[in-house]
Amino acid sequence: MPTPDRAFLLGPLLKGVSRSFYLTLRILPAGMRDPVGLAYLLARAADTIADTSLIPPAQRLQLLLALRERVNGIDDNGALAQRLAVEVAGQQTDSNEKVLLESIGPALDVLAQLAKRDRIAVQDIVTTLTEGMEFDLRTFPDERSGEVAALPALADLDRYTYLVAGCVGEFWTTMTDAHAPGVMQAPVDTMLRRGVRFGKALQLVNVLRDCGKDLRIGRCYLPTEVLDRHGLTPQLLLDAANSTRAVPMRNELLRIALDHFREASAYTFALPRTAIRLRLACLWPILIGLETLALLAENDAWLDPARASKVDRRSVYRILARSTGLVMWDGQLHRWIDGLIERIEDRTR
Repeated sequence: MPTPDRAFLLGPLLKGVSRSFYLTLRILPAGMRDPVGLAYLLARAADTIADTSLIPPAQRLQLLLALRERVNGIDDNGALAQRLAVEVAGQQTDSNEKVLLESIGPALDVLAQLAKRDRIAVQDIVTTLTEGMEFDLRTFPDERSGEVAALPALADLDRYTYLVAGCVGEFWTTMTDAHAPGVMQAPVDTMLRRGVRFGKALQLVNVLRDCGKDLRIGRCYLPTEVLDRHGLTPQLLLDAANSTRAVPMRNELLRIALDHFREASAYTFALPRTAIRLRLACLWPILIGLETLALLAENDAWLDPARASKVDRRSVYRILARSTGLVMWDGQLHRWIDGLIERIEDRTR
C-alpha cells in the first residue's frame, strides 16, 4: 500500500473510521478540522488496540503505552508501527481500522507538522484518552475470563467519564478558543468547565445504553456504591429479566446525566447564533444523546443487549435536518431540548 498522505488520512480514512463524527467534523471551522480530525484518528487507533480482545490485556496495555510515548514525541525508530502492523492490524475485521493501524507512522508525521499550540493540544487529549483506556485494561478482567468487576464508587465513574469523554470537551473548547477567538460568549474557564460536563453527559449515555453488552465482557461501569443502595449486583444485572428491578438505579444515573446535559445546553447557547457550524457541532450530540436517554427511560428491557436503546438512522437524519433549520432560533431550540429533558424526567420520578 502506498504511504498514506495527509489528504487521505484526514479525508477518506477519517470518514471510514469515524462514521457519524465525520458529519460533525465537516461543519467545523476550517482551522479546527485537521487537529480535531487527527486527534480522533489517533484516539481511534488507541481504542482499537485496547479493544482487540484476541490479544491478551497485558500486550494491549504495552502497545497502548508505546503509542502514548510516540504521540508525545519519543522516537522508537519505527518499532511501534511495525508491531501494530504485525500484532494488531491483522486481527481487524474492519478494513478501515486495519488501514488506520497500518498508518500510524504517517499520522504521527502529520502531528509533527501541526502548529505548536495545536500539536500540544492533540498530544494532551490523546494522552488523557489513553489513560482512560489504560484504566479499563487495569480495572476489568480479561473479556474471555467469564468474570465481572464493577467500579467501586460514583467518584470512580465520574473520573472515568472525564478520562474518556470529559477531556474531549476541554480539548474542543481549547480548539474553539484558538481557531475562533472571541466567539464564546462566556469566560473560557466557564466554557472549559461546561465542556467537561458536556463530555461526561455523552459518556453516561454510552454507559447506560451499553450496560448489558459491557456486562458480558466483564465490565460494570455502574458503581458498587449505587448498586448496593438498590440491592443489586453485577451478576443480577446480567439477567435481562431484572431490567424492571434495576429501573430505580438506572433512573438515579439518568438524573445525573440530565444535570450534565443542562450544562452542555448552556455551553451551546453561549455560542452566538451566527456561529452556525459550531452550534450545530454541539447541538447534534446533545439532541441525539437526549433522544437516546428518552428511549432508554422508556425501555422495559434496557439490560438486554439485543434491545439496546438506539436512535435509528432515520431519526438521526430528522434531528440533523430540523436542528439545521432552527440553529439560529434560540427559543425553539430551548423548547426542543427542554421538552426532551422533561420527557425523561417524567419517567424517572
